[in-house]
Amino acid sequence: MNSVLIDAILRSSPDIERLLESLSWPSGSWPETERVEALAAFVEGLGPPLADPDATPLSAAKRASVRVQLESLVWTRCLPLLAAISAEPGEAARRRALTAAACRLVSACVPLCGEDVPGRVARSVLPSLSLHGGEEEEGEEPPGPGRLGVEVASELVAALAPSLAADEHLTLAIISAALSCVRARPDALVSGATVRLLLTLLNCCGGGGARLNNALTLVLGDLCSWHRADRSPVVTERALLCLTAISDHLLNPHSLPCSSSSSSSSSSSSSSSSAACEPHPRLSLQFWRMLQDGLTHRDGVSRKRALYLLKRGVALSEGQQVDCPLSPSREGGETLFRWAPNRSKLLREFWEDYALVMETLEENQVHVVRPVLNRIDTLIQTTVNDGQGRGLFHPSWLLCVYQRMFHSENKSLMREGVCHLLELQVLQQPPFALAFSQFIVGPFMDVLSESSLFHRSVGQSVGDCPELGAKLQVFMATFFSSLPSEHRGCVLLQLIQQLGSKHWCAVPLLFLSQALAKLPPSPLLGVDGLAALREVLCCTMITHQVSLRGAAQCFLLNSALCLTDVSAASLDDIFSFLMYFRADESLCRGTHIWNQVCAWLSDNEGSFKPRIVDGGDSAGSATKKETVRGYVQEEMHAYLRVPASTGQTERLPDPKEADKLARAILLCVDMEKSRPGTEIGNTLESLLSPLLDTLSRVSTNIYLPLRKSDKSLQLVLRLLQLGRTPRSVGGEQGETAIVSMEKLVFKLVDPIQDFISRRLCGELQELFDVERAELYLSVLTQLVDMCSSAPQHHLKVGQNYIPKLIKHSLWVLQEPSQQIPSVAHQVARAVAMASLATVCGLVEQEVIGTRSEAISALEALNDYFYSSQPCQSSLGNFNKRLLKPQTGDSLCDLGVPGSLLQDWGRIAASFMRDQWICLSFLIKAVGIPESSRSPDTLKAALSCSVEALALLPSDLVLPALAYMETVLPQLLIHEEALCVEAVTLSWELVQGLSNNAHDFWPALKGFVSMAFHHKVLELSHSRALTLVATLKQIATELIELSQSKSGVFGVLLQHCCQTWLPADRGGGSSDGADTAFSSVFSHINMLTEACVYGPVFRRDQRLIQDIQTYVEQLGEECAGDVIVTSDNRDDQFPRTCVLAFLSRLESSNLQHETLMEDLVMALLKKDNDISKSKVRYYSNSLQHRVKNRVWQTLLLLLPKLREEFVATLLNRVFEAGFCSNQASVKYLIEWMMILILVRHPKHMDSFWGCFSMDHEKTKTSVCTFLSVLVHFNIILPQLKEKAAQLRKALDIILQWCFNHNFSVRLYALLALKRVWSLAEARAEEGAGGLGGLSTVIKACLNQAEAMQSTGNAKKNWIRIQEHFFFGAFHPIRDHSVETIFHTFPSLSELADDEWIPPWKFEKLACSSESPSLPLTNPTPDLSQLQPGDWIQQDKSEQDKEERWAEVQKKITPWRLGIQEQEPELQLIPQQRAARLGKLHGALLVVASLIDKPTNLGGLCRTCEIFGASALVLDTLRHVGDKLFQSLSVSSELWLPLLEVKPLELSDFLQVKKSEGYCIVGVEQTANSQSLQDYKFPEKTLLLLGNEREGIPANLLQMLDVCVEIPQQGVIRSLNVHVSAALLIWEYTRQHLASGSAEVDAKRS
Repeated sequence: MNSVLIDAILRSSPDIERLLESLSWPSGSWPETERVEALAAFVEGLGPPLADPDATPLSAAKRASVRVQLESLVWTRCLPLLAAISAEPGEAARRRALTAAACRLVSACVPLCGEDVPGRVARSVLPSLSLHGGEEEEGEEPPGPGRLGVEVASELVAALAPSLAADEHLTLAIISAALSCVRARPDALVSGATVRLLLTLLNCCGGGGARLNNALTLVLGDLCSWHRADRSPVVTERALLCLTAISDHLLNPHSLPCSSSSSSSSSSSSSSSSAACEPHPRLSLQFWRMLQDGLTHRDGVSRKRALYLLKRGVALSEGQQVDCPLSPSREGGETLFRWAPNRSKLLREFWEDYALVMETLEENQVHVVRPVLNRIDTLIQTTVNDGQGRGLFHPSWLLCVYQRMFHSENKSLMREGVCHLLELQVLQQPPFALAFSQFIVGPFMDVLSESSLFHRSVGQSVGDCPELGAKLQVFMATFFSSLPSEHRGCVLLQLIQQLGSKHWCAVPLLFLSQALAKLPPSPLLGVDGLAALREVLCCTMITHQVSLRGAAQCFLLNSALCLTDVSAASLDDIFSFLMYFRADESLCRGTHIWNQVCAWLSDNEGSFKPRIVDGGDSAGSATKKETVRGYVQEEMHAYLRVPASTGQTERLPDPKEADKLARAILLCVDMEKSRPGTEIGNTLESLLSPLLDTLSRVSTNIYLPLRKSDKSLQLVLRLLQLGRTPRSVGGEQGETAIVSMEKLVFKLVDPIQDFISRRLCGELQELFDVERAELYLSVLTQLVDMCSSAPQHHLKVGQNYIPKLIKHSLWVLQEPSQQIPSVAHQVARAVAMASLATVCGLVEQEVIGTRSEAISALEALNDYFYSSQPCQSSLGNFNKRLLKPQTGDSLCDLGVPGSLLQDWGRIAASFMRDQWICLSFLIKAVGIPESSRSPDTLKAALSCSVEALALLPSDLVLPALAYMETVLPQLLIHEEALCVEAVTLSWELVQGLSNNAHDFWPALKGFVSMAFHHKVLELSHSRALTLVATLKQIATELIELSQSKSGVFGVLLQHCCQTWLPADRGGGSSDGADTAFSSVFSHINMLTEACVYGPVFRRDQRLIQDIQTYVEQLGEECAGDVIVTSDNRDDQFPRTCVLAFLSRLESSNLQHETLMEDLVMALLKKDNDISKSKVRYYSNSLQHRVKNRVWQTLLLLLPKLREEFVATLLNRVFEAGFCSNQASVKYLIEWMMILILVRHPKHMDSFWGCFSMDHEKTKTSVCTFLSVLVHFNIILPQLKEKAAQLRKALDIILQWCFNHNFSVRLYALLALKRVWSLAEARAEEGAGGLGGLSTVIKACLNQAEAMQSTGNAKKNWIRIQEHFFFGAFHPIRDHSVETIFHTFPSLSELADDEWIPPWKFEKLACSSESPSLPLTNPTPDLSQLQPGDWIQQDKSEQDKEERWAEVQKKITPWRLGIQEQEPELQLIPQQRAARLGKLHGALLVVASLIDKPTNLGGLCRTCEIFGASALVLDTLRHVGDKLFQSLSVSSELWLPLLEVKPLELSDFLQVKKSEGYCIVGVEQTANSQSLQDYKFPEKTLLLLGNEREGIPANLLQMLDVCVEIPQQGVIRSLNVHVSAALLIWEYTRQHLASGSAEVDAKRS
């Protein structure tokens, strides 16, 4: 049509120059797109007239003039316009359309100009493709004047490509520039025009020949070299993008080398830039490496491209049937891909299975992936079998499968991959184990760092080793045993180094350490291995939970013992390594692991690498074997060998040296102890003789270097600390060594204490001495503690040294302050206060007697604190602060570095902390001095403690809280505001520590003891209202905090229960006890919450709980269980604590009775609230668990409730039975009813009345009451009129035997069978028959048995009779804590974290077994049962399926007046639509890749409704398909349909792009734009992918934009029709809105 129109214009107006001028636009202006398109069409029409002189009467001069004008048009209009477009950040759609029109104009002009014009234009544009400033990152600035942007330049060169085909050199130069763009440009530009430029240039090189081969060789060589130098994900992604774009040329069967000769000739003719790469990709090792990297890439599009190339390569190999490779690879001798024509079938099946597995793994859904996992086994077996022959399949392809599974977003799929690899039998073969080794220490270790993999599997109980942990142990042992022996040590070292290379979560590290500990003993690790293990200990465990950290340390130490090559490590290396195992977590004396180390040292003694000893002569050095004892003796001498004192200030020696030597000494002693005939005392004295000699002279030898004294004290301190064994592991032998050591130290008590006393009393005056004071006081504490067991030494310490220290310290504190604070004075004050705090702590621990002279001296200290100064506004000497010394010349002379002065804040904080340690002790031991007692003293003291909370660091506030605990209760009434401030500030401080486990728990316990003191709890609502309200709010916040931090509520509850009912006081009544207990009524809500407490933790929190339980059950294998004390942070502890509290209540005590009744009503209300809520609860939901806990507590309390009270709550119990409940709750309610009727049989009539109630919504809830009648044999003996009650029961049951509901009939028949057996037994005893009723019942039962004899009815009849509740369970005999809280939940299929075993109650000191409710069952019958599969059904009418409620009434257009529309059907779709006044938009929907008729039919309907311009199909035959028509409902009659085959799509998209269409695809890529943010251009082409594979990789690079639909679900995949409908609607919505805006603008 354009050519006809242009021809007509030329004939009517032959002045072409004038026409060109009129269609052109002014220079420097921005033309409209339509003008440029019109000019391009006109120039295209000029081609024939200018080319054929005979076609038009144009003269040669005229033609030359036109050519000059066209060339001018290119240089003066088009190129400046393209530069302006590049520099203009305007609307993307407008720029894209104008660029396409301008490039089309240039491509039309240059063929009509001179032959050199295309080349000159291309060369002028070429610099724009090279990197220039400002374009290295996205969001780049526009290029400078006259410079084209990369995208515009690429489009222009692509338009020029057909005219450049003859110039091979220029074409290769452009290709090189395009490849440089691929390397350097941002992703958005690379995936856009640059790659399309490559494709266009190759298309223009012809269908084959040397020119195309040279271009391909250049591209492939460049990409392979780039990837070889840098295998990063970005490089892989871009290289695959380019390879996919040119795959039609690169993997073209017509251009393949068919023999080795052709290969070599091609290779020899390749350019130098591609010399490193074979001329065909299949022969290049780097090509296959790119594909493997792509298959495991994080980006889904890159994975799709790699798989596409792999399929193309395999298909090409199969089609050509040529050996591949043709010759051995020149790239390292390794071949990743082979093809042998004689094994074609095997190879094809392997790669088909491989592609199927990789495609399926993209689904990210376990139920989709699991069926193809057996194909992985097939692949592995094929590889194994082939490994015996030519090696057609390289094992690295299997690693790609596993790595893809490890990268899955679905954790379940990731776990499947890990488990599959752990069970891989092929790794038992050395070649495969070695091939997998780097994968194991790399990607496999990376995926094992995911904690969620270690969750319990289905069927595992709490405390079991996770399935993955157990498999990991077997795998590691098998793998390392299968490795060639020469590689084991290297691989193991790499694996351990991987553990230390990053921070690991506690759980994976624990199980990896355990797996290493289970490896067979073998000398694999040298000094490097110990260093790697030390790195794991130092860097990766610093924040782990204490119990898990201790367990991991034990496993790592076990690993070192089993795997260390002792001939490569010296004893010094070993003891330096052991120093990193903490004594308070793992390597503690007396534990199993300690004994293992002793045995290991003993077994390997003499085999360790000898140390090199300097001979001191010309002979050099000699080596000698050494024993552990010899090593310790040498180290002792070296340790105490110090240089002479220089008189300068010295820092305290590094305590790690003392720690290392002390541990070596103790290990040596315990080694010697196991040898027969060894005297421990003599051994110790021999080893410690240099130390004892130094300590004996420490107070008398004035020339003894201070450093030597300090090191001696450090060593004796660590010996005493490390030598003690925990009570749980200490034995007779363990005590022998420490007793012998203490005897040796006893002899030196006097010189040591003389030295320490002298040093503390005036000699410590330098800044370094603050650390020394801490050492001396620690030694003093150890000595006093040790001497407390020896009266003669104890007396000496108490009388001579402590009072002297107190008096001197007090004198220092009372000295007047200096005007300019000096270091000496401030250090003396800090040392004095630290000394007093230490003494107070010793007296409080009763290490020093309370009647000693020390107490008298401390009273003076008390007077000092409370003495008032005239100029002071605060109380006495509270909160005294150290003054920072002036950094003058004196400090420089002393050599005090500035870094030490920076620690002055810590010293000052410790000074204040020590004050409060003294004050908290004195307020309890001595009280306030009489001279200072006044009404305002306590108030001032509490104010000072509140001030201290603000001044002290959070980790040092515990002494201030302890002081407040004593003072606060005395001010509750008269100083309420101050008390509220103190409590509030303290709680805020504790909350701030919630992320610091080390300081949080002590602070929480101190706060709870203070804020919930028994006198505070006793406050009633009429007194201190604000404080009571504050405490209730804090209690609520504590419970909320416990939802995320297990154990918090337990601290509060344990304290309160102990306060209300102390364990040592029993249930006896006294005035004091009643007063304390009465406070519980103010906190009834706390008790109620505790009864139903049990947070549903997040999965990660639950995992930690489970693993901690597992670690606790390891026993002596894990020393941490023995060393680390348990803090009762189990999430079940609050319930067990409150249940133990309730079990100790006595019904004879009026207060106890009232509490129980109030609690029962509160629990019933909580149950009723859940039942009446509109939220339907499901099995093991929080609502289900709460209801279950309510009825468990009620069953516990029932034996203690008054009969009158039971009568008041009976109706509420019956109402609960009518509610819709989960099975476990039903059993508890039924049990409750049975117990009430047994204990109070007079309520039987009320029970019979329940059967006549009308409960329409829960008709099957009558099963609850029928279940009670199944146990009528237990109730009947308690009833008076047994015969009448039996007849009543039979009458009621018979009515329900004929109910329409199957479940009701089943329960009724079971009840009838049980009750009738009772009636028959009574008849045999002569108690009178039931007349004619017996005949009816027998007939009914016989018929029921006959009806239940077949099918599912029989199975259910058998199951219900065998169910535990109706079989082994006895409501009276089995009424115990064990049944209620453990057996019933386990048999009712409650989650195992709801089971409370009896031992948890036994562990509680406050728990006592009640006579009315035993702790355990008398027989184990019930606990040995397994959960049954009969679950009572209770579906109400509202659960029935509403089949027709949501059916949409469809309208089929051709059925509405078809006669009137028939003439219209003869028109084409656009005309038919126009007749109805319908407008079509510019949206073009391409569905050629979709092959399901249902999807196409629905898509056709959607496109028609929203006015798409056309729908493109792969074939129009779909229109006649019935499935298509059932969904399209005649929409194909009103919508233009086009046919484009999938193979023709590439060309079709290129054409549409040249017409100005924006190609949009629905795909998730790294650069995808969200649908809600993307603005659709008017001319949009929507490309839809295949249902399974999506958009092929070779078409992805043709997309202008990838749009993804925001998702929140797990499946991550929408049906293609649904996805298309969402985009079509969004396009329509945007353009409807813009159209309305334009109309409104025109109207206004």
